[in-house]
Amino acid sequence: MSNSLARQSSHALPDVMDNTLPSIGNILSSFGLPREIIASNEEIACAWRELPREISRIPPELRDGLIARMCVATSVGLFDGAINYIWNAVILNLRTRAKNFGLGYIAQVLNKKFEEDDLNDLMDAELLDLCHKLELLSEEGYFFLNQCRDIRNNFSSAHPSIAQIDDRELINFISRCCKYGISSDYALQGIQIADFVTTIKSGKLNQDAIDAWCEKLENTFPAQRSLLIPMLHGIYCDPDSKEHARINALSICVGVRDLFDTKIESALIDQHNSYIAKGSEDRTKASRAYFQKLELLDLLTGSEKHSIIRAACSSLFKVHQGFDNFYNEPPFAKNLYELTAKTRIPASTKEEYVQTVATCYVGNPYGVSHAAVPYYKKMIENFSPKEIELLLEIPRSNTIVANRIKSYPNCCNRYFQALELIDEDSFNEPQRIKYDKLKKKYLK
Repeated sequence: MSNSLARQSSHALPDVMDNTLPSIGNILSSFGLPREIIASNEEIACAWRELPREISRIPPELRDGLIARMCVATSVGLFDGAINYIWNAVILNLRTRAKNFGLGYIAQVLNKKFEEDDLNDLMDAELLDLCHKLELLSEEGYFFLNQCRDIRNNFSSAHPSIAQIDDRELINFISRCCKYGISSDYALQGIQIADFVTTIKSGKLNQDAIDAWCEKLENTFPAQRSLLIPMLHGIYCDPDSKEHARINALSICVGVRDLFDTKIESALIDQHNSYIAKGSEDRTKASRAYFQKLELLDLLTGSEKHSIIRAACSSLFKVHQGFDNFYNEPPFAKNLYELTAKTRIPASTKEEYVQTVATCYVGNPYGVSHAAVPYYKKMIENFSPKEIELLLEIPRSNTIVANRIKSYPNCCNRYFQALELIDEDSFNEPQRIKYDKLKKKYLK
């Protein structure tokens, strides 16, 4: 964030307080209304002083009329109006992000018709859900913008307000909107899937064309890239694909190999396993060749094991997030423990495995599933060096468990209890230093 801020120009606001503040009192007096019905002079002055810093988070090209109206409303103490203006700017920006992602591609993700009118008709909560699903919002951004949505619905001029907010609450609201909801991500352009597939299948591409598509994949949204690369794998493995289409698909994948993350690798393994399960020998043979040409053979070692453990993690996490999780978790926790106790965790599932176990052991603000805790303890005690490293990195991640650690003392304490389950001799020196830094930061 600091690097992005350094590239953005600051926005100085004029000193209008000497002229504005007396006028506010005069206007209210002319109606015979008390000065207390809007923010006090001190609150206005404090908010106005802090506002330029928050506006500097917004790229200059996005500081539009809504941002200007937010400033005007702040300068005269109409904090409820300021909240509404900045929130509207967030919603418009999120719509733009989704539109640039590709409406046709969203339709494919949602498995239903989705056009611009459908996007514009989404309620704010639905839009946040969609952007989160498309990974246009991080876990952290989704969490905080949902809080902002509740504040906007209850304390802004959009609806009858239940109370007034003060300058601190206003600046905090604006800060979160600027940080998570209004950014230059709007400039990213998604790849049109129909054009992409047509180009791949129309004829053999030269190196310049291959490079151009690799650049588009590099610059598109991560979630779209995570869907397009497995699609290229599918084209390569399809026995009905023309040879030039297979070569094009493979060449592009080779060109973006460095962009493969655990999500893409997991999707490729799942697709490979589906060919095996369906008994499709042609596709399975081609898929193995694909993994070999991209130097991904290590991912195929224990691929069935990958799918089984990943499915167990997914089931446990789903139950943990669901209704009556304290009662329902134990059998799923037991299943995951028994699986991992008998085999080595594949590298491609380590992150999901650690995140799942840590999330369930840390629990939520209301507690943990006590009957499942013994299984979580055993799994944590058996963490490998890499898994210990992933556990130490959790507070820096944009995940549900990281938000819980930062937001709730009981969850924070349980996170450190999890670290204490690991034998001291299992920590290497860098990990021990990282552990000590975490204790100083969170255990005050």
